[in-house]
Amino acid sequence: MYYLSHYSSPVGFLSLVATDQSLVGLWIEGQKYFKSTLSDPPIEQENLPILSMTKLWLDRYFAGEKPSISELSLSPSGSEFRQTIWKILCTIPYGQVMTYGEVAKEAAIILKKEKMSAQAVGGAVGHNPISIIIPCHRVIGTNGNLTGYAGGIDKKQKLLELEGVDLLKIQREKKAKATLQK
Repeated sequence: MYYLSHYSSPVGFLSLVATDQSLVGLWIEGQKYFKSTLSDPPIEQENLPILSMTKLWLDRYFAGEKPSISELSLSPSGSEFRQTIWKILCTIPYGQVMTYGEVAKEAAIILKKEKMSAQAVGGAVGHNPISIIIPCHRVIGTNGNLTGYAGGIDKKQKLLELEGVDLLKIQREKKAKATLQK
């Protein structure tokens, strides 16, 4: 059984979905793939412990703290490939970013593949059912541009700025690196 609660955040209204023990979804209002991993509709429940813990985690996050992902019991539903990508996302520190290509290289090593498609990684990142906590907003395009975010590019930018990411500096560094490689 799934339980639903809501949270008002600086990036919009959030829907939180959990089982008795674990968070299975966190979606920004209007987000693509909203509730796509749920097999049954959730029941409104405001006082479930995991949902209360998630709200406290979010309070701290939006206050500028850096709560650990491990403080929450997370149970996102997805294939082995998606689970691998989401675990990689959880290793990206606050205030830092990785490109889709960098995530693909790391996934290839973990999955013992010669190489991995950045586009496949993009699909897995985009289908992350626990936005913000599993930090898919920390993945950017190779050139440093913000690309693809199921919750909206404006929200991705706001989350990165909240974490202290200097997007202009990243774009300049990526462009300079690309120029040197030519």
